Amino acid sequence: MKLPISLEFFPTKTDEGAQKLRVARQKLYALKPEFCSVTFGAGGSTQDGTLAAVTEIMGEGCQAAPHLSCVGQSRESIRDRLAAYGAAGIKRIVALRGDLPSGYGLGGEFRYASDLVAFVRAETGRQFHIEVAAYPETHPQAKSPGSDLEAFAAKVEAGADSGITQYFFNPDAYFRYVDDLTARGVRVPVVPGVMPITSSTQLIRFSDACGAEIPRWIRMRLQSFGDDSESIKAFGLDVVTALCERLVAGGAPGIHFYTMNQANATLEICERLS
Repeated sequence: MKLPISLEFFPTKTDEGAQKLRVARQKLYALKPEFCSVTFGAGGSTQDGTLAAVTEIMGEGCQAAPHLSCVGQSRESIRDRLAAYGAAGIKRIVALRGDLPSGYGLGGEFRYASDLVAFVRAETGRQFHIEVAAYPETHPQAKSPGSDLEAFAAKVEAGADSGITQYFFNPDAYFRYVDDLTARGVRVPVVPGVMPITSSTQLIRFSDACGAEIPRWIRMRLQSFGDDSESIKAFGLDVVTALCERLVAGGAPGIHFYTMNQANATLEICERLS
């Protein structure tokens, strides 16, 4: 049986970027993804662009899932967003707490992603398949690994159907996380998120910002290549392909690729896996 994959994109800010993304998507559709998710900016600042991108993807014949952020939002604004998603024929959403823009005080009527999930279920029943975030290496703002596991369990209890993890490079962290959830009676699919390595500076910047650990041996090797982009890409393909092989062999229910709006690395990894 073919392993289900999904792809993540982000809304572009220019016409040139939008056209490049269209080209990348057309290449990636060869992988027959189960769905494509589309992110938003801080505080939900690009959610109109998110809906436009999702609508375009659906028009290209692929299922799509907008990210839905709740921090700083009211129940009425989320209700309006859900109505727009329903009118567009969207069947799946990625429900997140989200991060506030810099300098923006805590506000809105939702405190946690579990609050958003419960609200979506109360408002729309089973209209949407709800994905939520999972953190095998623990959310950077969590008080402890145990409290982070309980936060995911709360999202499932509120009505989440499945989880997508933050990207990671240590497969043991993922397998332990799933085992710990299972021990707590949480049995929804948790799909590992995978970040292809195409740029060392970009990866290090993202990872330091979101709390994803780059193992020291990977970081040192990447830094040793300097500006040799071809060596970075070749090394990255080997590392991420091996990671995916471990995940597949260990029974992961699928793979979610953080494409960064690029096609080639994800395509090459999947070709090697097949």
